[in-house]
Amino acid sequence: MLMQLAGLALYAESVWVTADPYKVYPILGVSGKDDVYAGAWISIFTGFAFFCICVFGIISLVRGNRLMVLLYLVLILVVYLFECASCITAYTHRDFVVSNSNLVTKQMLTYYSADTHQGRELTRMWDRFMMEQQCCGTNSPMDWVNYTSVFRGRYPEVVAPWPFYCCKRDPNFIILNEEGCRLGHVDYINTKGCFDHIKHAVDSYAWGVSWFGFAILMFTCPVVLLVIYHYTTM
Repeated sequence: MLMQLAGLALYAESVWVTADPYKVYPILGVSGKDDVYAGAWISIFTGFAFFCICVFGIISLVRGNRLMVLLYLVLILVVYLFECASCITAYTHRDFVVSNSNLVTKQMLTYYSADTHQGRELTRMWDRFMMEQQCCGTNSPMDWVNYTSVFRGRYPEVVAPWPFYCCKRDPNFIILNEEGCRLGHVDYINTKGCFDHIKHAVDSYAWGVSWFGFAILMFTCPVVLLVIYHYTTM
């Protein structure tokens, strides 16, 4: 029963990750390092498999059928291997995105306001992120000024030194002072970068899939050992 509950918990955690509540998938997708989500999909399979196989294991033990118990042990070993792969995949690919902000900055400058599918997707993500999290750029608003970008090619610095989603807003999301924001006045522009928020989102996904999955493996290991002991004494 405990293993069944653990499998359902892993399943639910992995579904949460694939639902992407922080909406940062475009960043991972553009980089080609979206294997955090691949690890989550594997965990969805393993969580459900844990539940199903444990039902089979209970039936095997109740019947006292050695062949069925052996098949249960083989299946649970296969699921263990898949879950180990899920943990390793999610953890190793997390570092590529969150180790430093250069990759995220490069993506932002390359795709933001670009007239492509990836550009439109990433633009929507950045607009929502900057407005909701009250941040601007990856490290600061100066990212838009110090580097060449698609955004700068479309909007001269005197017109829009940075996207107006960087501007501070009232509770109704109306810009407080557009001219003050354009001039970079600290009372009217969000001076904090968005990288910490992005890092937190990716960390939450990766740690949820990898370490929660690993904890489930450690929790179920004694149960499997007891089944092996029971099998050898049948």
